[in-house]
Amino acid sequence: MRDEVKLKLKPIGVIHSPYRKIEETPIQGWKSKGRGEIEVFEEYVDGLKDIEGFSHIIILYLFHKSKGFSLLVRPFLDETKRGVFATRSPRRPNLIGLSVVELLGRERNILLVEGMDVLDGAPLLDIKPYVPAFDYRERTKIGWLEDKI
Repeated sequence: MRDEVKLKLKPIGVIHSPYRKIEETPIQGWKSKGRGEIEVFEEYVDGLKDIEGFSHIIILYLFHKSKGFSLLVRPFLDETKRGVFATRSPRRPNLIGLSVVELLGRERNILLVEGMDVLDGAPLLDIKPYVPAFDYRERTKIGWLEDKI
């Protein structure tokens, strides 16, 4: 039996980027040189202690401008409809986005980043350090993207 879990998420900050419209936003951050700022709300500033030692961070945020979801979507590199969980489409049942960005610096509660692929004003849910030894996988497959990249 499936129990329904009610989640109560509270943003810890807001993402400021140069992208004001969905169509302006890069498809993937690794191709982007877009710079932005991640503003962490004052009550969470202590949680940024020691973050400056990392070159990259993982940010979790809400796709705050996405409307509804589709279980089948047409991804940007393909003409075939794919299952949403086999894509990085923002049209998801839970509007959670994930990006890896380069951390250029910190000014108190503001993180300066590059590689931004997030729409301006996105609510920030969490920050985690990117650690190659933890995050890299040597043997991987990339499914339907195999002949696209």
